[in-house]
Amino acid sequence: MNKPESPTAGLAVPRGRLSRFWHLGRASADLIAGVGVRGMVELARSKGSESSRIHLSPEATRRFTDRLARMRGAVMKMGQLMSLDGADVLTPEAAEILAALRDRAEPMPLSQLMVVLDAEYGPGWQRQFRRFAFTPIAAASIGQVHRVETRDGRHLALKIQFPGVRESINSDIDNLAFLGRTLGLAPRGMDLGPLFAEARRQLHREADYHAEADSLEQYAALIGADGDFRVPAVHRDLSTARVLAMDFAEGVPVDRLADGDYRRAERDRVASLLTRLALRELFEFGLAQTDPNFGNFLYDANSGRIVLLDFGAAQGIPPALAAQYRALAAAAVADDPVGLRAGALALGYIGPDDPLDKVTALVELIRLSSEVLRAEGGYDFGTSRLIERVFNRGRDLYFEDAFTQLPNPSVMFLHRKFVGILMLCRRLRARVDLAGMLRPYLPG
Repeated sequence: MNKPESPTAGLAVPRGRLSRFWHLGRASADLIAGVGVRGMVELARSKGSESSRIHLSPEATRRFTDRLARMRGAVMKMGQLMSLDGADVLTPEAAEILAALRDRAEPMPLSQLMVVLDAEYGPGWQRQFRRFAFTPIAAASIGQVHRVETRDGRHLALKIQFPGVRESINSDIDNLAFLGRTLGLAPRGMDLGPLFAEARRQLHREADYHAEADSLEQYAALIGADGDFRVPAVHRDLSTARVLAMDFAEGVPVDRLADGDYRRAERDRVASLLTRLALRELFEFGLAQTDPNFGNFLYDANSGRIVLLDFGAAQGIPPALAAQYRALAAAAVADDPVGLRAGALALGYIGPDDPLDKVTALVELIRLSSEVLRAEGGYDFGTSRLIERVFNRGRDLYFEDAFTQLPNPSVMFLHRKFVGILMLCRRLRARVDLAGMLRPYLPG
């Protein structure tokens, strides 16, 4: 087997609640300093267009992302979620830097990597491999990926978990909850406890690679012989609770198709395939991969297939929940305010005792968001300003304390997936016939 590179590369994962809280506090301070008091006031008061963007300085944004990339774990997940909306909320410079979190984390040093491999594979594990690329090809919030070739000729990707990440999840979530309360990040009266509890549960599941292997195989069976997608096969003999061995897959993250090298037809096709897949997850599979990180979808230009990765965040969808989404979608297509209100109430976006003015405002926000479902023949995300309009209106309602409750946390994570797909359509400037895709799933 090839010799490992110098052990000086990479940064050790911070461990211990106080150490990680210190890094998180520094990251939060960098972010707040980057916006500034004046910027926060202007954001609260601004109305629409370019003035609604958050003006983070590139220096402050880079310090923020560097800190999260070094921490990894739950707090880096938070930064990745911020990066999904960045292109429409932040200035272009800040959005570009923040987007680096989607596919970049600091790799662990070789000394930590060897400790993990020794613990998971046992003494003499090197004899199982003909080649082992000790420089990772990717590093994310939970682990890093290495390309290997086994002695029997299999070309694999090993996802290796960062040491201490699983043990730090509870303290990271507690730290995030504390900062959220301290900085007033939630509307008055809203209880974020259930959301943090669900985030804690999901992150623990993401850190269990045996569970992810099960989800990979379940999803692959659901995809079946669909030639547009590929789900890498799991190799159980080299997988453990902290190492996941899969077929190696070629491709680039799908958001790279926004570059000038790809034709409009190619961008439209990829965005349409992933949109249709999200609908199949909800209405056919009963299983969704809820992490919309663009790096979880690789595009193989040679085959035209999309490789689906990272099933740690896979979530089952009960039939009753799918039926509630179906009813809400039907009301949105019909532009039916009464049906929208009933659907929003069933999913928990509004409460039965909410004041009428707030209910009306939130239903109108849902109606605005569902514009894409009423566009016959295809919705052009490249020319639409819908995301900015939804953001502006949602921000105004936030500062007016219109949001008094969160829906069931499982709904929130599905919502995150659907919003992520729409963000991708926008990123690719694609034309997608979402109305036509949805029609077969609606009543009648």
